[in-house]
Amino acid sequence: MAARKHFLVLLTLIICATACTAEQVGAPRPAPRISAPPSVENLPSTKVRSVVDGRTVELADGTRARISLLAEPVSCNAAAALEFATKTLLDKEVRVSSITPGEVSLILPDGTDFALAAVSAGVLRTSGVDGGPLMEAETQASKAKIGLWAQECPTSTPAPPPPVTSTSAAPPPAPPCVVAYRINSTWPGAFQAEVTIRNVSGALINGWALRWRFPDGQTITQMWNATASQSGADVTATNAGYTALIVPDGSISIGFNGSINGLNSVPDAFTLNGAACTVG
Repeated sequence: MAARKHFLVLLTLIICATACTAEQVGAPRPAPRISAPPSVENLPSTKVRSVVDGRTVELADGTRARISLLAEPVSCNAAAALEFATKTLLDKEVRVSSITPGEVSLILPDGTDFALAAVSAGVLRTSGVDGGPLMEAETQASKAKIGLWAQECPTSTPAPPPPVTSTSAAPPPAPPCVVAYRINSTWPGAFQAEVTIRNVSGALINGWALRWRFPDGQTITQMWNATASQSGADVTATNAGYTALIVPDGSISIGFNGSINGLNSVPDAFTLNGAACTVG
C-alpha cells in the first residue's frame, strides 16, 4: 500500500511539471512596440525660392524667415555670407524646423544643419548660443582664421562721420528714431532694463538692429522681444519675428536682464540699422 501511495505522488509531480513546462515554453508574447524618436525625415520639406542675405530666406510658399541662431552678417563679410547662402540654399530642397515665430532651422539634403555649415565655413557668427556644436564650430573657424576671421572685421558700431563744415552744405537729416533706455530694477550684481524704440522716420521699418555700447562693462544675460549678441561692451539687439515691423510714429519695447560689477551707467548713444537715434 505504501508503494502505491509513493507511485501516485510521483505521478502527480510528473504531470504538474509537464504542464508548467508546456505553459512556459508556449508561444512567446510579442514585445511592446516602442515608438521611434522623431527624425529629420519627418520634418516638412520645401524649396528655398530666394536668398535675401546670409541668414534670411524666402521659402516656396512666400514665407520670409530668418535662420535661427545666426547673428546678423558682419558688414565687411556680408557679400561672402550672401554668396555662401545662395550657393547652398537657392532652389535647394530643405527640411524646415520652426524654432520661434519668424525663425526656422534649415536642414540640407545631406542632413547638415545650414547654420552649422555657415558657422563652420566662417561666413557667419552665432547668436544666442552658449555652447554645443555651433559654438565649437565658431571657435574652430576663429582659430583657423577662415572666412570673416581671416580679415579685420569690426564688431563695434562705426563712429559717425565728422560733421560737414561747409556753409553751403545742407543740414543733416533728422534722426529717424528715438530711443529711451530705462533701468527698472537693480539687485546685487544684476539689473533689469527696458529699451523703447520709436519710429519718427515717417516710413515703415521692416526689420531692425539696435546697437549700443555699455559704459561700465555690463553684460546681457537674457533678452525678450529681440535677440541679443554682445562682443565686449558692444551690444546688438535684433528684432524677433513678431517685432520686426515698426509703423511710422509707432514704437516697440524690448527688455533684458543683465549683470554688473560696480557702476551701471546708462548708454549715451544708440543706432538703428546704422542710423544714429535721439536719446530721450
